[in-house]
Amino acid sequence: MLEDKEQERTSLEKLGEFGLIEHLTKGFEIKQASTLKGIGDDATVLDFKDKKTVISTDLLIEGVHFDLAYMPLKHLGYKSIMVNLSDIYAMNATATQVTISIAVSNRFPLEALEELYAGVATACKTYNVDLVGGDTTSSKTGLMISVTAIGIANEEDIAYRSGAQPNDLLVVSGDLGAAYMGLQVLEREKEVFKVNPNSQPDLEPYSYIVERQLKPEARKDIPELLKQLEVHPTSMIDISDGLSSEILHLSKSSGLGIDLYEDKIPLDPTVISACEEFKIDSTLVALSGGEDYELLFTIDQKEFPKIKGNPNLTVIGHTTGKDEGAYLISRNNTKIPLTAQGWNSFD
Repeated sequence: MLEDKEQERTSLEKLGEFGLIEHLTKGFEIKQASTLKGIGDDATVLDFKDKKTVISTDLLIEGVHFDLAYMPLKHLGYKSIMVNLSDIYAMNATATQVTISIAVSNRFPLEALEELYAGVATACKTYNVDLVGGDTTSSKTGLMISVTAIGIANEEDIAYRSGAQPNDLLVVSGDLGAAYMGLQVLEREKEVFKVNPNSQPDLEPYSYIVERQLKPEARKDIPELLKQLEVHPTSMIDISDGLSSEILHLSKSSGLGIDLYEDKIPLDPTVISACEEFKIDSTLVALSGGEDYELLFTIDQKEFPKIKGNPNLTVIGHTTGKDEGAYLISRNNTKIPLTAQGWNSFD
């Protein structure tokens, strides 16, 4: 959390816009056959032949989406790519390319942006996507990052939010609530640091939930797993704004009701213990926390044997009849209407 005041700083003015782009992106290699032309021309040229193209864009703003008091720039670069790849995987598609644009103030030297792009490079290498373009400009209000992700899929494989059918099973990957609780730990340690700048936080007991906040992983493996299991999701969405918000999106788009069972929501033990420490209800954290970047989807009941017992997947509910509404079925069997209490950037 302490910044090294003695580190070497290279002014961005020395490079200029095009020199900066060339410097930051010189180490990126083209790996996708569909990338005919990447960085270095007026536009990227992609060739997907008979595949459908899927595109998603997200904007991350300093002070709204991230806090550099505890978010390392390398982690931020990595996370900015994950946020967008998650949307591609939520379409049951394969991510192939990304672009990244940044607006940056003069308080950031070249070395800071090198750290940011090191995280971008790690994400691109790990997830086998090409960086094919972007832009840089100045900012008077801190750091802003815009990423566009591009992917491909066969038309018959694409999963829309609107595809759920009555009596489908509601399935989620991984576990929920960890990213939100990791944020609570980091915010607490930030306040301690303000009071005593010499204090060094012990984050070891919270390593899992802190990593889920600072370095989330998009679930590239889930579309691959479903294809391997020969399971076709009827609808799908990623969990970025909290479980309840995403269920309501699926419910509205498909025109169906959804019942979610509280006792089926997957929670890591470290999330439960952190919730107890912070005196926060763990179900509320899973419903409203956000930034888990897990995948939520529906499948036909007859495909349940294919996923039964799989450690990556949990059945947490089912769809109901047309326009029946979305409900949480509590542990004592009370039916509670779900509300969209997830993260809102305009609060």
